Parts: sequence; structure tokens; C-alpha cells
Amino acid sequence: MSRRPRAAIVVTGSELVRGEREDRNGPFLAAEVLRLGLEPERITIVGDRPADLERALADGLVADICLVSGGLGPTHDDRTIEVIAKAAGRKLVVDEALESEIAEVSRMIAERLRRPYSEFTVGVRKQATLPEGATSLGLAGTAPGVVLETDGCVVVALPGPPRELRRLWPRAVESEPVRRVLERAPARGRYVLRFFGTPESAVAQALADAGGDGDGVEATICAREFEIHVDLVVEPGAEERAAALAGALRESLGRYLFTEDERSIAEIVLDLCRERRLTLATAESCTGGLVAARLTSVAGSSDVFRGSLVAYSDDLKERELGVPRELLGSHGAVSAEAAQAMARGARDRLGTDVAVSVTGIAGPNGGTEEKPVGLVFLSAVGPDGEEARRIDLPGDRDMVRGRATAAALHLVRRLLTQT
Repeated sequence: MSRRPRAAIVVTGSELVRGEREDRNGPFLAAEVLRLGLEPERITIVGDRPADLERALADGLVADICLVSGGLGPTHDDRTIEVIAKAAGRKLVVDEALESEIAEVSRMIAERLRRPYSEFTVGVRKQATLPEGATSLGLAGTAPGVVLETDGCVVVALPGPPRELRRLWPRAVESEPVRRVLERAPARGRYVLRFFGTPESAVAQALADAGGDGDGVEATICAREFEIHVDLVVEPGAEERAAALAGALRESLGRYLFTEDERSIAEIVLDLCRERRLTLATAESCTGGLVAARLTSVAGSSDVFRGSLVAYSDDLKERELGVPRELLGSHGAVSAEAAQAMARGARDRLGTDVAVSVTGIAGPNGGTEEKPVGLVFLSAVGPDGEEARRIDLPGDRDMVRGRATAAALHLVRRLLTQT
């Protein structure tokens, strides 16, 4: 079997190294190159110091393709292009056509900000200066994406802001140097299996019982907020073995399998509602609107999702959701009875077909021996019935809230798929 082209990813930015921001570009690019048949070799996060960046890029140039994000702006600490040129042994030259393109955008910005264009000229020249032989992939703002073919490696430099990087990524894939690398990558298959309600160890055991990976099949198991994601990456010639592995997982864990595609649970819930022409609302206490945020992060969710009532206090639960004061007094706000009343109240007050509620103790304080931190009650109501669940969640406040959010969406899924 011929060697699969390898990709190195270098993410720049001192704010990432200091932990002030989370890297979103590295995982995105790794997933993309894997999808395209390349082998992601490593993700390196490096600060803006030239020596550090030069070492990272020198290591990256050993791969077949090196993807770099960040450091393409007009300021003094945007050094990616000059360091790429140094690592590749190329001199820097001004691309006059690119300079005119950046200048046009910069003039518009200057006019909008009511600043003299002269303040932008140095930055325009800097951003139009590329390693000899490099070509522009177009602009995101004033920052150009850049592709450079060196001896043995194709370097792609993209802007640091994730939205800008993703805007230019398709152009990078379509560029001739990158296409030549992709042509050397044999097509690779993939199985996606997503489970909910079973521990990671049970999935690992099921995989081992089925023979495990290897022999052209690479399996990854990843736990994410009570979901277990299994990916089987299949090399040419191993399709039959991969199909047998996937079949064995379906047979042993079928009751926990909720999808075999890349859709998130929020997308699945919205699709289920669309299929039945149902509308949806949420009533939230300890999650503070996270369930609604997860739903509204999906483009087009407005045709299903109507809104949310975040009722953190007992007064609001009573006034806005119609939870009886006597119920709160006898059972407490964190109870199955309160969760059910919240869901019914949201469905009634917001006029939807389906509603889901969450109430619990996220911590770190507020727990008792009877109702400890991590205790969460969920309720979902719909035209065909109701579903409820009590869960005791481990972890800190953020983990409890995140897992409760996922559990609420899966409860709606269960309500809408029950027969």
C-alpha cells in the first residue's frame, strides 16, 4: 500500500499559547484533511515569537502539506508570511495585483471609519508581500490566503479568525498545488456511529469483542457529554472488515445507537420535529438557556423552535410557567414534579406542540444529602405523551450544565421516536 500523504497543522497566536482563547482552527483543519484522504500528522500551537514560529514551520515543512493559520494581518506581530519565506528559503516580493486588491478594501474601511487612507498604506504593502512563487487564494477582509509549493511540501497559510479561515478553505482545496497532493491520496471510507446512554468502556469492549481495529480499519472512540462517538476509518481493501465491525456494534449496542451520520443531537431533534410538523419550546432553570442556545445554533431552526423561558427563581417558575406554589413548597424546584409542571407550562404558555424542561443543582454549592450537586430532573411533553428522567451527573458546574443540556435534547428525541 502506498504511503498516504501527511498533513501538519501549525496554529499561530500567543493568545492561544497563553490559554486566553481556545483553538478552533486546528481541529477543523484536521477533520477536513482526514475527510479528503490525507493523514493528519500533528497540530502544533505556537506563539508569535519568530524563533518559535520558525521551528514549528521547519517541522511542518517535512510533511506533504503544511496548513498554517493566523499571523496574516497588517501589524508588527503578524509574522507568518515572512517566517514561511525564511523556512522555505524564498525571498519576499510584493504582489502588485494583490496590493491593488487589498488597497481597494482598505480604502473602503478607511472611509467607513473616517480615517485617512495613509494610515493603512504600510499594512497594505505588508499584506501584499508574499514569498516568491506564492499565489493568493483571495481575501478575507484584508488578509489573503496564500499557497506556496516548495520542494516536497505545499504550504497553505490562512487567516486566524475561524470564520475567515473557513471562507477561504474551499479555495485552498481547489488550488492546483493542493489538488496534486490530494491526487496521491487513495479514497478512504468511513463509518460513523453515535451512541447515547452507554459508557465508553462498554463501547470499547464491544469493539474488542468484534475483533478490534487494525488490518486497514482505524477506530476512534470519543466521549462527549454522555454521547459516545465511534468513527471507523477504512483503507481501500478493508471495506468488508469495516462493515462487519460496524454491524457487530449495531447488534450489541443497537438500543443506544441514535445516528449514523454527522448530525448533532440538536439537528436530529429539529429534523424529527419537521418531519411531524411540530413546534418546540424549552423551559430551563439550571442550564440557563443552554438547550435553547444549542437549538438556535443550527441554521434554519426558526421553523421549529419558538422560544425558551429561563426561570431561575421559584417566583418566575410560578409566574411565567404556571408551576403551582404548593408544588414548589411540597416537592421543591428540583424535583420530577417541578420539571413536569415546567414542561407543561412552557408548552401551554408558548403555544408549541413539544416542550422540554430542565431543573437541577449545578453547583458548586446548593446541594444537600437528599438532593446533591449534580442532581437534574428532565421532562418532555408532546402530543403523544410525556417522557421524564432523573440523572445524577458527575463533574463541575460547566460539566453538569453541558451534560444536562445534551440529556434534555436526547429526551426529546426519545419522546419523538417512541412507538
